[in-house]
Amino acid sequence: MPDYTVVLESAWVIKDAKTLDDAIGIAISEAGKRLNPSAKFVEIEIGELACPFCEEELNSGLIVANTALVGLVLEMKVFRAETSEHATRIAKSVVGRALRDIPLKVQDVQEI
Repeated sequence: MPDYTVVLESAWVIKDAKTLDDAIGIAISEAGKRLNPSAKFVEIEIGELACPFCEEELNSGLIVANTALVGLVLEMKVFRAETSEHATRIAKSVVGRALRDIPLKVQDVQEI
């Protein structure tokens, strides 16, 4: 049975955010606290979006009225899954259990 790397995208809301850098730091910290210790093997990074005009990579964060929406990328290795769909279900189950009420979307699944 093969191993897979599953990449999930999540949206994190931060209230009373002063700057985008603060909001990103808070989002990563809160996600890390909720994933630790049950899923401490999940890697957390800030999501990136391509600018539609210049095609440069931009942080996926936005602040409006002191409320930030930060996109996070969560990467997890799933060992001995039957198929890529099975690996996706396992990753969403493990991460979803730790991050209740946080929307998750599968971004990528790669066989290792």
